[in-house]
This record gives sequence, structure tokens and C-alpha cells, in this order.
Amino acid sequence: MIRKVTRTLAACVLVGALFTACQKENTDTGQQAAAKIPQDVLQQISNKGFSTADVRKVEGGYLVEGDILLDEKELAAASSSPTLRIAEVEQYRTNNLVTRLPRTITVRVTGLTQAFISGTDLAIQRYNALNLSLRFQRVTSGSANITIQGFYEGPSGGFITLGSAGFPTSSGNPYSTIRMNTHPQAYGSNPNVNYVGSVIQHEIGHCIGMRHTDYMNRAYSCGSSGAGNEGSAGVGAVRIPGTPSGPDAGSWMLACSNGGNRTFNANDIIALNYLY
Repeated sequence: MIRKVTRTLAACVLVGALFTACQKENTDTGQQAAAKIPQDVLQQISNKGFSTADVRKVEGGYLVEGDILLDEKELAAASSSPTLRIAEVEQYRTNNLVTRLPRTITVRVTGLTQAFISGTDLAIQRYNALNLSLRFQRVTSGSANITIQGFYEGPSGGFITLGSAGFPTSSGNPYSTIRMNTHPQAYGSNPNVNYVGSVIQHEIGHCIGMRHTDYMNRAYSCGSSGAGNEGSAGVGAVRIPGTPSGPDAGSWMLACSNGGNRTFNANDIIALNYLY
């Protein structure tokens, strides 16, 4: 979800400061992995407006930008709607959004410990407090619009992924899966609920169409080691009225974090209310 660039993986784990990935400055392994991705797939990723740096093949699709899972079927589909922009390094959405509003999005946690359940409840509480046309409700049985499940994956290529999600489908539904890493080096043996909840809050943001706030200039939150452009995500841009023209350090969708308990700031709320 969010990454913090440091010189060693050990430092990343000790400070607990990454939301999505923590990556060494030397990314030879990641570059080698990206080189193994078929060229036609890299072209599809590029056509969607995402960065082709450090692409990884994972179950169900391809992981880009640290925590974005691009489903193979959706990757091949053409997109038609414009992106949404706040200022130069502010809020951005993807081509697809959740439609058929107002509606309630059900969320189910499966196979995870109480910290992840409590973190989910915290994230849902924060979204519902905004009184959007999207409401979220955790369910304990049956199918759900979004399922939060675990995966177990240690450090690879100098980083460890804490969570991943995708973007809304072309049919107007939220992305259906959030994956949270249960490896000990991800959240530790006793995960902090506020930290886990902030990760889930961010990944839900992706599920309903939000990109990283600073996708055009990752150096803003990641520092010079994390500089880079994640991609334009389509054509066109519409600035949300009433938002600032400068960067916003507190956004819940920034690409990198110092590991704090991050939630919505005033400009995030403006963006979400504009969309939903």
C-alpha cells in the first residue's frame, strides 16, 4: 500500500514504517524479475497508465507500484473514462469507479487474526463516518463484495509487501480482494490495530478507485530514493474544485509513510465526497 525506501531491509522491518513495501536502493532483483514479464504484458500495463518498473507476477495477475494487483482479465480490457486530479501531487482516481450509488459494500475477513478483524472494523468506521453514498458493512458469513484474506510472503528483492488490492471493475463494482501479509516480518507477532487498520483503509481506497496521491512524483513522500512516476493512468484530468494547489503531506493515499496511524485529512474528504 505505502512504501518507505531505506538502505537496508532490516531497518525497514525494525521501524515498521512501510504500508505496502519497503525496498532497498539496490533493486537488481526486482529489475531482473520485471525483465521476465512478457513484453506484451508490460505493454498492456503501460497502456493502462501504470509504471512497468518492478512488475511481479503473482497469483491472479501482476503486482505493480508496490501494492496494486492488476487482474489479467481487466488488464486486457480497454479503458475509456478520464482520470481525476487534484492539483499536481494531490488526489487521483482510476478510470473505473464504483457505480449504482448509493450502495452498501460488504466486507468479509477470512482466515486472519483478531488484529486484522479489528483493523477492518476501524477502517470501515472511518469511511462510514464520512456519510458517503458508499457505505461499508462487515459480514461474517456468505459472499461479500470485498474479501480480506491473508498471504504469507517474506522479503523478496529487498522489500516486503504488507498488502495489495486492485481497482474497480469496468462493470462498476469494487475490486473484490484485499490481501494482507501474515509473514512475521510484515506486522510482527502482535500487530498494532491502528497500523493494520490504516493499511486496510488505504487498500479499500484502491478498491473504490483511488491511486497513490503522489503517483506523479513519488519523491514527495518517499524521498529522493523513491523518486519516480507511476504512470498517468489514462488520458484527461479534472481538478476537484476547492482543493489546494500544493502537495498534501497527510493524505491517506500517499505512496510512502513513516509508519504512523494515517487516516483521512481534509482534502481526502473533499476528494471522496466529490466522487461518492
